[in-house]
Amino acid sequence: MTEIPHAGPGTATTAAALAHARAQAGAVVECMPQLPPPPGVLWSETVAGGGYTHLALPAGAHVTLTDRDGDACAQVVLFVTGRPWERLNPADTVKVQWNAYLREGSQLLSDQGRVLATVVTDTSGRHDALAGASTAARNAARYGDGSAHGPSPAGRELLVLAAAKHGLTPRDLPAPVSFFRGVRVDADGALHATGAAGPGARVVLRLEQHTTLLLANTAHPLDPRPGWHCTPLQVTAVPGGVTGPGDPHWDATPERLRAHLNTAALGAR
Repeated sequence: MTEIPHAGPGTATTAAALAHARAQAGAVVECMPQLPPPPGVLWSETVAGGGYTHLALPAGAHVTLTDRDGDACAQVVLFVTGRPWERLNPADTVKVQWNAYLREGSQLLSDQGRVLATVVTDTSGRHDALAGASTAARNAARYGDGSAHGPSPAGRELLVLAAAKHGLTPRDLPAPVSFFRGVRVDADGALHATGAAGPGARVVLRLEQHTTLLLANTAHPLDPRPGWHCTPLQVTAVPGGVTGPGDPHWDATPERLRAHLNTAALGAR
């Protein structure tokens, strides 16, 4: 390593910038990955409000999402790692299971009738598989800016950045499901927001295939408040096993059993 002598204060020169950057080594801030993760943990990160993350995880991994302060919104997209043409399909997720509302036991289904993840724990009950992600145009109209690095980033813009880290383009992105911000359907078909469950709400997803998870933590598109609001989200992944015969989630309904059989038959676990 070459030492840079006479580095002055600030970052006005290359030498000063280098010295400043190295002085930050080991700094810990509120929102960042924990590296290395604790023993037995695949990944641990706090994602800032307005931030995103992306993980490639093995089949069986359990991903815990925690709404730390009660105002997070985890907009999640899933792809099968190595087969990105198989991806989350929120429409099939609600249609096949005859339920528009995600809850404990719900499967997140692909467009090919296979299960990508199972919701094995849910202490929130406030989720949305209907409204999709906020967009740059929508956020610009509501908050004055919807760019990925602006003060009120849109979910779609953040997911585009996350997708690019895995060689995926905007055309590859399906609509996400959103955890921790509830939506209900009125009798006339209109959607209305039901808010969050409060600090500490938790969702655990069991990944049923080798999965690439993209996540944007930003305000929900139907958030009725005039300002942009989003607080940090904790993400932790640990190893585990996929759902199999004998598990209460395996044959909880005929539709879920068929999705598990479709997945097992592929031999991709």
